[in-house]
Amino acid sequence: MTDLVARIDAATPAHRDRAVDALRALAVLGVVLGHWLVTALVADGRTLRTASPLQHLPWLAPVSWMFQTLAVFFLVGGHVATRSYASARARGIPYHHWLRGRLGRLFRPVAAVLTLWTVVAVTLLLSGADLTTTRTLVKLALSPLWFLLVFAVLTAATPLLTRLHPLWPLAVVLHVDLLRFGLGAPAGLGWINLAAGWLVPYSLGAAWTRGELDRRRSGWLLLVGGTAATAALVAWAGYPASMVGVPGAEVSNLNPPTLAAVTFGLAQCGAVLLLRARLAHAMRRPLAWAAVALVNLSAMTFFLWHQTALMATTATGLLLGHLPGLHTRPDDLGWVAVRLAWLPVFAVALAVCWAAFRSWERGGGGARGRSRVVREHRPVKDVRHV
Repeated sequence: MTDLVARIDAATPAHRDRAVDALRALAVLGVVLGHWLVTALVADGRTLRTASPLQHLPWLAPVSWMFQTLAVFFLVGGHVATRSYASARARGIPYHHWLRGRLGRLFRPVAAVLTLWTVVAVTLLLSGADLTTTRTLVKLALSPLWFLLVFAVLTAATPLLTRLHPLWPLAVVLHVDLLRFGLGAPAGLGWINLAAGWLVPYSLGAAWTRGELDRRRSGWLLLVGGTAATAALVAWAGYPASMVGVPGAEVSNLNPPTLAAVTFGLAQCGAVLLLRARLAHAMRRPLAWAAVALVNLSAMTFFLWHQTALMATTATGLLLGHLPGLHTRPDDLGWVAVRLAWLPVFAVALAVCWAAFRSWERGGGGARGRSRVVREHRPVKDVRHV
């Protein structure tokens, strides 16, 4: 183990911003743990239905504030993509070559997920499984794909977004919500926010690349302003306190993103910008950096397969009966305590998925599939590679 840690530390280019990789790893792990904590599959006879402890214990909403980290992922994504595009231009790499490389790393692992779950869905239907159960399982397994589609669109538009001020997409979100909730416009209008909402932290990432967020004042402005705006929207404008979707709720802050979700994301972005210096210092420790590097090497595999790990554990557990914290209604603190005990089991199931499908994320192995987290490369002028 010590040798592996030393090799990873030695193989990392000296100019790499390790804090950026730490933020990406924290964002991915936040999403994984958040889903494992608030997603329940309740067994009702032969049917599995989704449920959430936030339905029955709404005062646990602050838990969603800790693990809804998508804004951080888009912040880092915008920062990384704009730096990468600037580097590609400096080296004379055409846009389509740059984009193919970026999207290839995103979508190679998707093929494995789609293939497996197509086979699972057909097998379940042919075996006479309950349609509701099949739909529930497939929807949960493929739900991470919406994120990839939005991220891919924003990545493709990076050359157009390098100078975009975050206030423009924020204004779009504000007006869409005003039309929906204030003037009774059709609910479908809210799907405009699926792009506009996540464009806010993505364009903040571009502003970070431009050096506009280097002052601590910027981080404090985002943190304090975002927190105050979110608190006001929840307290006086009727937005849900939960920052994740709750089954059965009339309004979801996440599906599609609302103004409250976006202002909450601004607060998160401010917090991580204020913490990046401490993160950079912490990443000087070889063991901490090795852990972050290893998560980044398989970030997409963890993200795409964590719901499958949850469902595989749930389905296997049915062989032993209706187990507490796994198949029972999440309606008391006892369920929460038992669910925490299940987390290591989910992690083992995810490790099995990682062992089986990690090669898809790396493009089947070889030099083209190696992560840039620890690959040696030369900087071009003053542009840092990511």
